[in-house]
Amino acid sequence: MPSRFTLVAMNTVHRAMIAVSFGRLGWRIGTTPVLELTTVGRKTGRPRSTMLTSPRQIGDALVVVASRGGDDHHPAWFLNIEANPDVRVALAGRPAVPMKARVMSDTERADLWPRITSTHTHYAGYQRKTDRVIPLVLLEPVEG
Repeated sequence: MPSRFTLVAMNTVHRAMIAVSFGRLGWRIGTTPVLELTTVGRKTGRPRSTMLTSPRQIGDALVVVASRGGDDHHPAWFLNIEANPDVRVALAGRPAVPMKARVMSDTERADLWPRITSTHTHYAGYQRKTDRVIPLVLLEPVEG
C-alpha cells in the first residue's frame, strides 16, 4: 500500500509536470480527466489539495474513487469530505469552482462500479487488496 510519503511525492511530481508544461500536460491520463480537489482539513480547518482522476462523469458532476491504492484506510481527502462536503475543484487548468461532494449510495455504487472497473481495471485490483468497500464520490456543481 502506498505510504503517505509516496502519495505526497506522486502529487508533487504531478503538479510539477503541469507547471513545467505550462498546463499542456497532466490534466488527462489517457482519456481520463485529472482534477485538483481542495477540501477543508477536518483537523486543521486549512485547505488541503490533491490530484485525482475522474473515471466517470455524470452530466456536470465528476466521479472520483477513494481507493488510496487499495489501502485498508480511506484517503485523507475522503475523511475531509465526510466532515465537510464543501470542496473546490479545478479541472483542465481552469480556476477552481465550488462543488459539493457526496458519497454515492450502495445502490449507485453497485450500478457504477462495474462500468468503472471495465475500463479502469486498476480499481478492481485495488478493491481486491482490501476488505473495505472502496467508496465512489460524486462531485456536484453548486447552484448559484
